[in-house]
Amino acid sequence: MITDGDLTLPGKNPMPLSHLDTPRPDMPRPAAQSGGESAWTATSFDPAAPRWRSALAESEIVELEDAARECLSSDRPLGNLQASEVPLPTLGPRLDVLRQELVNGIGFGVLTGLPVDRHERDMQAAMYLVVGAHIGRARSQNAAGHLLGHVRDTGADAANPGTRIYQTAERQSFHTDSADVVSLLCLREAVEGGDSLVVSAAAIHDRLLATAPTLLARLFEPIATDRRGEVPSGAMPWFDIPVFSWYDDRLTVMYQRQYIDSAQRLDGAPRLDDETVRALDAFDAAANDPDLHIRMRLAAGDMQFVHNHSLLHDRTAFVDHAAAGQRRHLLRLWLTVDGDRALPPAFTQRYGSIAIGDRGGIVTEHTVPTLLLD
Repeated sequence: MITDGDLTLPGKNPMPLSHLDTPRPDMPRPAAQSGGESAWTATSFDPAAPRWRSALAESEIVELEDAARECLSSDRPLGNLQASEVPLPTLGPRLDVLRQELVNGIGFGVLTGLPVDRHERDMQAAMYLVVGAHIGRARSQNAAGHLLGHVRDTGADAANPGTRIYQTAERQSFHTDSADVVSLLCLREAVEGGDSLVVSAAAIHDRLLATAPTLLARLFEPIATDRRGEVPSGAMPWFDIPVFSWYDDRLTVMYQRQYIDSAQRLDGAPRLDDETVRALDAFDAAANDPDLHIRMRLAAGDMQFVHNHSLLHDRTAFVDHAAAGQRRHLLRLWLTVDGDRALPPAFTQRYGSIAIGDRGGIVTEHTVPTLLLD
C-alpha cells in the first residue's frame, strides 16, 4: 500500500494537512458524504448472485429481435436511433432501471443472453443499437466518427503514441472513456485472458484519503492527457483535466494513465513533477488492489455498461485464436445519457459541450459520424 510516508520526496516538505480540515468544494473529502451507492468494493456484492448481472428473458429477446428486424427493413439510420422510435414494452422498463443504476447507483451492469450466435452482423448490431438507444444516444468514438466501435487486436503497436490501446492484445490500464457511458457487446472471446475489470472511483478516492491525503490532493489539480492525434479544431494536442473533481456535490473522475504518460512527449505540455507521478502511482496501486475492483469474463452475448464519471474500467492482456474468423471481437458504444450528472467546466476541453444528454465523444473538424458493421 502506498502512503504519504512512503512517498515524501527528499528535500521537499509534504503538503500541510490543514487544508483538509475545512475542504473546499473541489478538494478531497470522504466520498461517502456525497451519498449514493458508487463507493463499493469487491466485497460489496454476493458473488453467487451479483446485483449487477442478469439474464435476458426469452420474451425480451423476441421483442428485441423483432425491433431490430423492423429497423433494418425500414432503412432507419441505426446510428441515430431514439428510444421513442423503437419502443420495447417488455424490455424497455428494465433498461430504464439499468440506466438509473448506471448514473445514480453502483455505476455498472451486465445483461447476458443476447443470441449473437444465431444472427449475422447486421442483426447483432441492430439489436445492440436498439438496447443502446434505451440507455442513451451514440457518440463518435474516434476522429473517423465511428458510432459503433470494434474492439479487437488489429496488430497495432501499443508503444506507438498514436495507438489506441483497445486496438492491441496488451493489458490496458484502469481508465475512463470520453462519454457518459461505455458499453461492450461480446461477439467472441479470446483463447485466454481479455477479462474485464471495473473499479469505483469513490473507493479509490477514499482509500487515498485514508492512506495518502497529500498525494490525493495532487489529483485534484489539472494534469495533461494526450489526445493521441485526435485533436479538435483550435485545441491543443492534450487536455488539462484533474483526475478527481468535486462538482455539484458529486465526485467525478477522468483518467487514462497511458495517455497522461505519453502527453509528456508533446512540446508545451505541462511536465509531471515527481510527487504528481507518485500520486498517479498511488491511484494505480489502489485501482489494481483486488480488494477494490471486480473482475469478470464477458461471454458471447453479454452486454456490459459502465458509467465513466463514477467508475473506471480495464482489460487484461489476451491470447487470441489463430483463425481470423474466431478471434476476440466486441462491439462498443459510447453513450450520452439524459438525467446524468452535471460535469465540471474543465470537461469542455474533452467533451466540447457538457450539456446533459448532448455531450461526449471525439469530434475533429474532419469527423463525419458513420456506422461500420465490421
